[in-house]
Amino acid sequence: MSDYGPLALSADDTKTSTSSSSIYERIRHDILSGALEANARLKISDLAKAHKTSTNPVREALQQLRGEGLVLFAPNQGARVRPIDMEFVRDVAEVGYQLEPYLLRLYVQTASAEDVAELDRIQDEIEEVNFTDRDRHTLLDRAFHETMYERHYNRVAFGVWKQHREIMGSISTRIPIALGRQDAILHEHRALIDAIRRQDVDDAIRVLGQHIQCAGQHLVDQLRIEQTRASRRKGA
Repeated sequence: MSDYGPLALSADDTKTSTSSSSIYERIRHDILSGALEANARLKISDLAKAHKTSTNPVREALQQLRGEGLVLFAPNQGARVRPIDMEFVRDVAEVGYQLEPYLLRLYVQTASAEDVAELDRIQDEIEEVNFTDRDRHTLLDRAFHETMYERHYNRVAFGVWKQHREIMGSISTRIPIALGRQDAILHEHRALIDAIRRQDVDDAIRVLGQHIQCAGQHLVDQLRIEQTRASRRKGA
């Protein structure tokens, strides 16, 4: 059997693996959304109690988050939350800027009339919600992009995008979407659908690049405002 072949897991192993994955996702979301403050100490026993689990899944989750750079370990200090600063957000946003056009290209080349109609349907719902329900908008916006990328043969790239999307989504929950950015999102989505309908790969990639770049810049700008306000509160 190959070293990378399937492993026989016991029921306990499966339960532990599922629990660790769930705890990891919850703690990661709390770090990225700001529910856990920058540099806050992460005590395994406290996290286990808060998430109603044993210490092992928490310990595994923290090690995984350490590998992603979201949790920092220092000698004699234990684990702490990595500050989600503007440089971190910029770097994460650039991943999407490089990856999404690659995933989009195949979709534009192969999209059918039915595919375009589905994008139109999702965009109609986005415009109907019109940012009045943040959670609903987030789900629809993710569906809009995932519809274009999910058929790609490169499942590793698609998986990386999904993880990237989750990170950006969690960070986004801590800031409002400016009115100007709301209008731009709706316009950019419609322009992207139009380019796909025409099967104009270059124009679709241009519009998507603008969409991603503006979204990342908006996030950085809003985070800068948040950090400035927090500094003023501390100084008051």
